[in-house]
Parts: sequence; structure tokens; C-alpha cells
Amino acid sequence: MSSSGSVDFHKALRVGRPPNVARLFPNSKALIVSGKFIDRAMLAKGQAMTIAANGRNHTIIRGVLAAAQRANAAIIIEIARSEGGANAYCAVNYWNIARQVDAVCNELGITVPVAVHADHYGIKKSDDIWPAKVEIPTLFEAGLTSMAIDASHLPDDENLLANIELNPFVPKWAGLETEVGEIKGKQGLSTVEEALFLIRGLNAHGIFPDWIALNNGTTHGIEKSDSGIQVDLTARIHDALEPYGVSGAQHGTSGNNSKRLRDIATWTRTTKANVATALQMISWGVKVDDFGNAEQDENGEFIKLKGQGVTEKLWEEMKAYAKVQGWQGGNYKKLNLPFENRIMGQPRSVRERMAKGVEEFVYDLLVNVFNAADTASICIEDIVRCGSFDPGPKVERIEEPEEWTEEKIRRKARLIESDKGPAGDFDD
Repeated sequence: MSSSGSVDFHKALRVGRPPNVARLFPNSKALIVSGKFIDRAMLAKGQAMTIAANGRNHTIIRGVLAAAQRANAAIIIEIARSEGGANAYCAVNYWNIARQVDAVCNELGITVPVAVHADHYGIKKSDDIWPAKVEIPTLFEAGLTSMAIDASHLPDDENLLANIELNPFVPKWAGLETEVGEIKGKQGLSTVEEALFLIRGLNAHGIFPDWIALNNGTTHGIEKSDSGIQVDLTARIHDALEPYGVSGAQHGTSGNNSKRLRDIATWTRTTKANVATALQMISWGVKVDDFGNAEQDENGEFIKLKGQGVTEKLWEEMKAYAKVQGWQGGNYKKLNLPFENRIMGQPRSVRERMAKGVEEFVYDLLVNVFNAADTASICIEDIVRCGSFDPGPKVERIEEPEEWTEEKIRRKARLIESDKGPAGDFDD
């Protein structure tokens, strides 16, 4: 039980679950809440961020939730559109992830607050907007409590206009993330000007994101680099955005060592840190370094730790399947979908060690790197004090709507000087 105590937990359970969650899980004891509350718990503690764990398989979800309970940390479980959308490479998806989180919380007695987040809901062209208006409501009908509208693939004006057009389909109580600049490593880095343009324009339209994701030097997937997160750049952008009450969402944490992650928690307004590839590899039993990158031998093959993760027999089958498909390196992520049922068909002891490996890694991050320990108590107290599933926005409108019409948005965008970096596929 959370250190806030049983009374506060049950009060939070009664008032803090959003209506979609209460309707789907009427008898649940899982404290699934808006992402807004998770963000505010980190801000209240100060210099803290929590893991937003990409639940690419069921054992990852179990391990992350167990770690959060041990750390008494508020947590986010998420899946990105590339991982869990209509054309996904994982069996965990937008429409079943909340059910899995709810089931595991009840099974394991998890009492920390959890947000379930639709990450990187990508809008790559104008034709994507109309289908999104149909699909986004289904995500919340399936129990999600937070989402990221990612139109960063588009020019600055189109990014802002897409966010404005899709906002009515995201419940006001839900956590909201927006993004400026695709995650491309050291190329196409985001600027203060670009970030201010997006957030000011949203503010003028009465839209108040909880998080903004930047291209601040990281990449998705497997990447060994000496650059990684540009902490100074991130801090400058966050300082410029401070009047608008938006926190940072850090993507690509698996490519950064613990010191850099501590720095991003300490020196910026980041409260959400995405971790995906490292958790996948650990669950399978692949050796990872301090950066969370999977280690490879002299032949470029991943190093499987004997007696950890999946069985050695299943790992050989996974490697053979990947070889036939021509998958190497980061493309091993595509093994998630065809092998989820095989993984779940392993002995219980094997599934438990998979989850335990994830738990140990995440617990260390939460407690020793992210400074997220005991944020669950802060979050529960905030929910009880609020007496609602919706804490409302952190700020009010400070921009003039008449200065942010479509015509003026397009005119302002033409004045922005930026380098978007190379074209290509930079999805999770």
C-alpha cells in the first residue's frame, strides 16, 4: 500500500479515476489516472521525472509496475503508434494496453497511480487528420488516460494547425503531449523559436499541453553515441516555455548514460522520460550497458545472458526468424508481434525472471537516476485534495487568439529559421 495510507488511496480510487476507466473497470482497485496528475507529482517533488515505459510485451508491463510499487513512484505505461497502432509490430496495442495494466495492478496489488499513454500518435500528412478524428476517441474508449499528438513530421505551421484541429477529440481531463522536431539525434535539433511558436499558438486556442517533446539530441532505438541529450539546449527551451506551464517529455533515453539522465532531471523541467528498447532487450535476457543499449559481440550479434530472459531455445528461434526476415539491430523490435504468444507459453519461472529483470532495471532508474521515489504519495495526496479526476490546466490563456488565426499562423511560420534535419523514417 502507498505510504499515503489506505484511507487516501481509497479516496483517490473513488474520485481520481477518469470516467472512461471507471466505466471499463467498475470493480477495479487499480488507480489509473490522468497523465496530468503524474506530471504534477514530479513537479511537486522537484527535479524529478518518471519513466514512461513502452510496454512492448506483457512481461515489461508486469516488471515496470512491480518496480513502481517498490519505489512508491507514480508511473506511466505507454505504447507508441508504430508499436501498437493499426499497423503495429507489437501484440500490446492502443486498445488492449489499459486492460493489461488494470489486470496486472489488481493481480499484483499495485497501489501507485498509473497513467496509460498513447505515445507518438503520428500525423505525417494532412490526409492523416480525418482518420485520426475517428480513431482517437476509440483510444480513450479503450481506457487510455493520456496521449501525444505528434505532428512533428510536418512544417511548423501544419504541426500547430494539426494539433489545434485534433484537440477536440482528446478529453480535457487527459494528459496531453505535443512535439516539435522529429527525434533525429544530433541533426535537426529543435530551437527555442520553434518550440515557442507551437506552444504560444496552442495557448492562444485554449490548449495547454502538459508536455512537449523536442529533438534535443537523442534517437529512438539502439544508438551508441557520445552526444545524446543536449541538456543545455533543453534547459534553454524549457526556460523560454516556463510562462506556459509545459513540462518536458524526454524521448530516446536508452541512448544516454545515468549521469546525463540525472542532469536532465536536475537542470530541466522534464517530468516524463520514455524508455522502450532497453526494456524490450532486458525482458528477452539481452545484455545492456549503462546507456541501456544492447551489447553485441564481434560478429554484431546481441549477447544473450544465460539463465536470464527467454529460454535459450526460444532465443535461438527468435534469432533464426530475424535472420530469415533480414532483421538486424533495431529491427529486432519486429520480433515482438510474432513471438508474444511463444513468450507467454514459456514456463512461469521464465516469464517471472523476464519481468524481474525489467523490475530491477526500472527500480534503479526510478530511485537512483530519475528521483521519482515517493512521488506516488504526492500524487495520491494531490488527487484527494483536488477531489476530481481532472486537476485542470496549469496555466491560463495568455496569448491573444486574434493573433493566431490560420492566416497569421502561416505568416509567422514563414519567418522561422530552422533546420529540420534529413528526411527519413524516425519512428520509435
